[in-house]
Amino acid sequence: MFRGDFRRALLALLLLAVTACTGGSADSARPSAASATPGEIVVASGRDVTGKNGIRQQLIDTWNRQQDEAGTGYHARLVELPGSADEQRSQLLGALQSGSARYDVVNLDVTWVPEFAEAGLIRPLADDAVDADVIPSVARTARWDDQVYAVPFNSDVGLLYYRRDYLAEVGRTDLGGDVTWQELRELVNSLDREEPGRYEEGWTTQLAAYEGRTVNAIEAFASATPDFALTGADGHYDGDVQQLTDGIAELRRRTDSSYTLDDAFGSEETASLGDFADGRTAFLRHWPYAYRTLHQTFTADQLGVAPLPGRAVLGGQNLAVTRSTQRYDGAAALIAFLTEADSQRCLLDAGFAATRTSVYATDVTCTNARVSTTPAPSGTGESADRMPRDRAGRPAYATDILLKALRQAVSRPRTPLYGAFTQTLTTELGPLFGEAPPTDSRLAERLDRALRKALPD
Repeated sequence: MFRGDFRRALLALLLLAVTACTGGSADSARPSAASATPGEIVVASGRDVTGKNGIRQQLIDTWNRQQDEAGTGYHARLVELPGSADEQRSQLLGALQSGSARYDVVNLDVTWVPEFAEAGLIRPLADDAVDADVIPSVARTARWDDQVYAVPFNSDVGLLYYRRDYLAEVGRTDLGGDVTWQELRELVNSLDREEPGRYEEGWTTQLAAYEGRTVNAIEAFASATPDFALTGADGHYDGDVQQLTDGIAELRRRTDSSYTLDDAFGSEETASLGDFADGRTAFLRHWPYAYRTLHQTFTADQLGVAPLPGRAVLGGQNLAVTRSTQRYDGAAALIAFLTEADSQRCLLDAGFAATRTSVYATDVTCTNARVSTTPAPSGTGESADRMPRDRAGRPAYATDILLKALRQAVSRPRTPLYGAFTQTLTTELGPLFGEAPPTDSRLAERLDRALRKALPD
């Protein structure tokens, strides 16, 4: 399907990734083929945001105990890759291309699946590996070229966090399920009038020159254009200047300096979360894991969350079986366990976004890991887990807000050249946040030309 310049560009990116995977701490994280033991299934993944001995490791430990009891001879080992998401992608590409590490299962960002599939680094799976219980928008991230190449492990979606105690001063403590960007701006203006000096600016997000900028841009583009698509089914660039102009105009409105924290333009997830927790803003665009984190600082009376106005970007990770594995059956069995409803409920309870509809709507419980769903007293008499939960023990926002957001979320462009796409987008949008930004139409023309080069026919 990918021929000529498009295929050569893909191969060039893969070669660059192999070159980038040298030295440093990443080498110590990669198991060599010689060190692998018979029956060992090595799972490569990024950092678990639930911390040391986090939920992913707990689930793998449970699976290992089951294998020991059944006498299958399989044993899974989790290898966490260091660095940013971009660095982890380069490490995985380099290791699988060169054979320098023996991975059986890889935990891929949803945007990487087409690239790894097209490069022949992961195996196609049976269509029923992703069943009807998986949220449809999430299920689509597992496919490429009409085949299933991965199984959704945990999902992600942009959400809007807000300070209820700030909004109380203007007669609002709950944004409800649907708030528009215009209403958000009006709320900020009202707060500025009623509570001058209580915070620095209305909202913050992640606009540094990395994937966070791409996500914010795609959310603006998709909100501005109802039938938004920058790539076609084949992964080629399929946008136009008018679509880009409308999207850039929306992004400019959302990041206006009159209500956007100055630090947002250089912030990533950790920095923006800290700024909001420090009370510098009234609103924050962030991911589901922030719900649990922020509730360790704020009470339910102080903190609220709502679907992001407009369209939110879908994130998350999918599990795939590597082409080079000699343990396909064991790898597939492990993936099935990690993505079943019980395990998904464990992930939800720990702060991730579950991928299955049934986890949000039925009495599925978590027995595959030990996740506390009730506040436990600490040595100081304070609660160890202050995250609000519903009567079923799920995070309180899960069914009414998180599930709704996941169902309505939009995917980033699906292309084997996603690395080139996101680098081009973040670079070309840089002038928008500079001292003398170009007009929307001029910036759109530049971006259109750059994307046509990055994603050639």
